[in-house]
Amino acid sequence: MKYSKKEAKEYAFQNMKGIWAAALNPFDEELSLDERGLRSNLRHWIDDLEIDGFFVTGKQGEFFSMSIEERKKSFLIAVDECYGKAQTIVSCSDQNFDTVMELGKYAENIGADYIVVHAPVLNFVSDRAEVLKNYYSELSSKLNIGIAMWSHPDSGYLMEPELCNEIANLENIVAIKYSVPRDMYKKLTTLANDRIIVSTASESDWYENIVELDWKLYLCSSPPFLIQTKNDKRMKKYTDLAFNKNFKEAKVVRDSLDTVRKAFHSSKPESKPHAHQKYWQELLGQVGGRTRFPNLELTDEEKNRIKHAFNVSGLIK
Repeated sequence: MKYSKKEAKEYAFQNMKGIWAAALNPFDEELSLDERGLRSNLRHWIDDLEIDGFFVTGKQGEFFSMSIEERKKSFLIAVDECYGKAQTIVSCSDQNFDTVMELGKYAENIGADYIVVHAPVLNFVSDRAEVLKNYYSELSSKLNIGIAMWSHPDSGYLMEPELCNEIANLENIVAIKYSVPRDMYKKLTTLANDRIIVSTASESDWYENIVELDWKLYLCSSPPFLIQTKNDKRMKKYTDLAFNKNFKEAKVVRDSLDTVRKAFHSSKPESKPHAHQKYWQELLGQVGGRTRFPNLELTDEEKNRIKHAFNVSGLIK
């Protein structure tokens, strides 16, 4: 690790900045992890797109379909490719707490910068606050690495800002990916921004969150590598302009991506988000690959619609 447990918050506030992306894991025709493809994508995202950090093997990366050993392999590849060039936050999320701990210890040992742990599904629990405080406290007590909370409707509930604010007092809780309505993450920013970094995955709200909430971290989803190319880095451009308080110019650049956003979102089959993103990657020249069961693959008709949307999106390859 690059810091001690007591230095975790300070390290995060100094280094956890900029545009981060939620990496997709490519699977080959035999549905094995395409290690060469993942390495190729990471090098492109770092060297050509100048992405600052990567959320590794989360839900976008289909962790739910992967073995523990495959998840560890993806962590190791990301840490290796990012060394000295970008940062990593690896997803140790799992319903089995022993698995979370095993992955967390592994992340510490290989030099990942941080881990993220999703709030678990809680069956039959009506008073979640005490359970969740105990859950993250146990993680914090047993791990030294900086930990990000992650609250998303997939848990079946949302963690309230006041609860997150309490958990933020733990020594090595450094951030939260807060996939909630804007009024909730605005409230948590006000409550806890002296102890944790608050962010959310919405690229469409990223500009406003820089301007209105003084956010410095986009954490994160796949737009950094799906709406940008080596010759068209408008997300990075408007981010840098906004960080430098050139808000008017930043908004012009931000708004110029609306045709890309519309093309991407309008072409997505509602039941096939992973396959859609992976095919869009392939159209960009990245390694997309297959998606694993129970996710569905695209039909030829769906691919044709996506390709047409891509071609009229205005992205400069």
